[in-house]
Amino acid sequence: MSQKILLVEDDASTAEFIAKGLDEAGFVVDRAENGRDGLFLATDGGYACVVLDRMLPGLDGMAVLAALRGAGLETPVIILSALGSPEDRIRGLTNGCDDYLVKPFAFAELLARIRLLIRRGTTTSAPDTVLTCDDLEMDLLARRVRRGNRIIELQPREFRLLEFLLRHVDQVVTRTMLLEGVWDYHFDPGTNVVDVHLSRLRKKVDEGEPRRLLHTVRGAGYRIGAEA
Repeated sequence: MSQKILLVEDDASTAEFIAKGLDEAGFVVDRAENGRDGLFLATDGGYACVVLDRMLPGLDGMAVLAALRGAGLETPVIILSALGSPEDRIRGLTNGCDDYLVKPFAFAELLARIRLLIRRGTTTSAPDTVLTCDDLEMDLLARRVRRGNRIIELQPREFRLLEFLLRHVDQVVTRTMLLEGVWDYHFDPGTNVVDVHLSRLRKKVDEGEPRRLLHTVRGAGYRIGAEA
C-alpha cells in the first residue's frame, strides 16, 4: 500500500511541483491550501509525513504545528519556509517539527528527507536539536560544538556547513547539495567557496584528533563519518 503524504502549501505552482514529484515517487498526496484545512486533515491521521509551509493564510504553519503537537499527534512534520536564519530553523525544531527545509529547495533533497523521517519512524517527543557523529556533538539550541571535551569555535557559515553535514552522516554530500543547502545558491558560481570552507572546518574538527571525521570523496563530494 502506498504511503500517504499531507502537503499544506498555498502557492499553487509549488504545490503542483511537489505533489507531482511525490506521486512519481510512489506516494499518495493529499493537499490543503491553508492552515485550517491542513490542520483538519492532519488530525484525521493516517499520514506518514506532513509537508507544511510556514507562511499560510488563515492559520500559519507554526500555529498548525503547535496545534498538532498539542493534540499529541506524532506524525513527522517537515516545515518549508523562505525564512532560513538559524533562529528561524531553531524555532521550528523546538516547536516540534522534525525537519526544516529552506525555500527554494531541490526536490531531490525534500524527497530524501521525507524518506529518512519515515524510515526512522520519528516521534516528536524529542525534537532533533542535538546532532552527533562519533565524539563530535552539535547543540543547535546552545549553538555549541564540541569534540570530546574540546569546544570548537565556528563562524556562522561554518556552523551551517557542519549542521548540514551532520544531518547527512555517512552519506556522500555533493557540491551542489552544499551550495543549495548552505549558501542558498541554485547554480554553481564557479568559485572554490565550498572547498575553502571545508578545509577550514576540517582543520577545526580533525586537527590533532586520532580519528578523522571529515572526508573528501574523490569525484563525488564530501562525507562526515568514521573512516572507512
